[in-house]
Amino acid sequence: MSIGLDEDHHALSDSVRGFVSRYAPSDEVRAGLANWARGTAPGYWPQLVEQGLTSLHLPAEYGGAGSGFIALAVVVEETARGLLPGPLLASVLTSAVLARHGDEALCGRSLPALAAGGIGATAVTTDGLVATSVPGGGYTVNGTTGPVLGAPGAELLILGATTEDGGQVWFAVQPGAGVEAAAGAPVDHTRAVGRVTLTAVGVAVDQVLTATTEQVRAMAAVLFAAEAVGLARWLVTTGVDYVKVREQFGRTVGSFQAVKHKCARMFIDVEAMSAAAWDAARAVGDGDEQLALAAAAAAVTCLPTATEIGLQTVTLLGGIGYTWEHDTHLYWRRAMTLENLLGPTSGWQRRLGQLVRTGSRDFRVELAEEDPAFRARIAGVLAEVATVPDERGRRERLAAEGLVVPHYPKPYGIDASPVEQLVIAQEYEKAGVEQPRLTIGDWALPTILANGSEEQKEFFAPATLRGDIRWCQLFSEPGAGSDLASLSTRAEKVEGGWRLNGQKVWTSNALEAEYGICLARTDPDRPKHKGISYFLVDMAAPGLEIRPLREANGGYLFNEVFLTDVFVPDGRLVGEVNQGWALARTTLGNERVSISGMLKVPPGLIDLAASVELAAAPQDVTREVGSIFALAYALAAMGLRSTLRSLSGLRPGAESSVAKTAAGSLVTEIGLRTMRWFGPAAAVADGPAGTRTQSYLSVPPQLIGGGTVEIQLNVIAERILGLPRG
Repeated sequence: MSIGLDEDHHALSDSVRGFVSRYAPSDEVRAGLANWARGTAPGYWPQLVEQGLTSLHLPAEYGGAGSGFIALAVVVEETARGLLPGPLLASVLTSAVLARHGDEALCGRSLPALAAGGIGATAVTTDGLVATSVPGGGYTVNGTTGPVLGAPGAELLILGATTEDGGQVWFAVQPGAGVEAAAGAPVDHTRAVGRVTLTAVGVAVDQVLTATTEQVRAMAAVLFAAEAVGLARWLVTTGVDYVKVREQFGRTVGSFQAVKHKCARMFIDVEAMSAAAWDAARAVGDGDEQLALAAAAAAVTCLPTATEIGLQTVTLLGGIGYTWEHDTHLYWRRAMTLENLLGPTSGWQRRLGQLVRTGSRDFRVELAEEDPAFRARIAGVLAEVATVPDERGRRERLAAEGLVVPHYPKPYGIDASPVEQLVIAQEYEKAGVEQPRLTIGDWALPTILANGSEEQKEFFAPATLRGDIRWCQLFSEPGAGSDLASLSTRAEKVEGGWRLNGQKVWTSNALEAEYGICLARTDPDRPKHKGISYFLVDMAAPGLEIRPLREANGGYLFNEVFLTDVFVPDGRLVGEVNQGWALARTTLGNERVSISGMLKVPPGLIDLAASVELAAAPQDVTREVGSIFALAYALAAMGLRSTLRSLSGLRPGAESSVAKTAAGSLVTEIGLRTMRWFGPAAAVADGPAGTRTQSYLSVPPQLIGGGTVEIQLNVIAERILGLPRG
């Protein structure tokens, strides 16, 4: 899924893709490689300006369309996917910085020219320039900048300098007397990077911006991240398409599991990059604090990952991908240039690690269309619920009002639309009332409501919603984990019901549950997916034995369950005999969404960041906090994007397996890195350090439950990327 979410953004994306294919096909890009790195203006530039691509993000009073930064990010992504050569990225960065940090007079002088096709370039550090104050205001600036994207050939430059008192000043100048840009030897051959030398250049007060270095770099990170997404998307698509047709050892390379997993992980990385870049673009309108957080997270998530995907694509393609004649190295070169210009990545990680000490990214959903009367009614009910003194009474009232799982059909829920569900969630938070969780019931009830008999719905749904029935899942067996269809538990038809015999394992909460959802083989002669049925088993039934399994962390979440002639009445068979596999897939789909779905950064992670004395901590701890939060923010942004698509009536983009795998990576990173912060203290099981060790020991269930990471990678590779089965 690209950065854009709505139909307008998709139409814009299609339009830009068509423009690039017409004006910058690969052979013409290659024919001009000697010119692009010198800053030669591309022949397509007037047509690009005519399309409004240099001005769509600018206010109308300066000749722009006022379309916002997500639209600009979509344009940058698509031009990068087509490897459009020339100064577009440098120019729109310049106009974006001016529009945000220039005063009215400076914007009035400069932005109309940039909107009309003037070429700009902006430095991202103050390195190399020194500004000396002059009487009456202004500065004299001397020195040579570091590498600046697009400086050769630019008509307007935004540069930063260090002042004599150790401060900084950002200003706009034009090439000319005392201002000279020289192109450097290219890494990215498709556009210019050069240094700018200033010799006794006078900078008047009306040339000065209000920007700080961090603010300029944040704007650069937003647009560089968007371009990194476009580069990475082309690379992954190219690599996946190649392994679908390349044959080795009599098979397509894409059927090899190692290759499939590599492609799936690359795809997951691009989805996380898209979410992070989108979040950074939307943060441009959220104020400096929110922009700083989102931009730093996007820089950490997108810039190094695009570079790494470049190398991974080369290795997917093999020798052909490493030749000069193949385009892959041109994308790889551009990706590493973006990363290096804004680098090092460790600096962005440390910055984010410091920022999360005092602020947090806001992933709340703004609801433009809602019914105020509906919100008032929900608020009133929850205010009353908050006054009920006992938990049992609160739960019963919530169930009676249909607010435990509000999207369920009436009478179990209130058929809440996506917008209404968000309103309800917001009102729960405002009222200080915790919304009940059904845990395994969140997976079982959708299957019962969709496929169960009326008696099953009436018996199980209200009781589950009230909390009277708790559930466990009797799916996995010693010989049937991820390959669940290989299960061997048998169900034999007897008068009035079925006799179940077999063993289940890894069953969470079996000791507390009143009922379990159970898969058993009812026809051993059918293919393994065909002869399975779906039962609702009374966990207190004769012949059912539960044996707790002690886990590596010392706990007893999991259990073995032995079924010996356990009788299950006919009325507890869900759906048709031998049709249980389809029902199981419904359950597992809800399980994966439940495990992976998130719209917020885990509160425990926020508390952990606040508890670590980062100001006095080693820099690598601060850096690792930033790295963890970048992943958490990308996952939260992914959840928000999915929610917004649902609110718009669109199909989800990334599948649940993508979110689950990404969530597993976050859990692992948190557990492993935070344990290592404590060094020798983590070798003892008590105290704060021991708690972190215990958390790391508790990671495996979150990587295994709902299908192991490896199985999810196969699902992504085969069902989303279209790679062949092995």
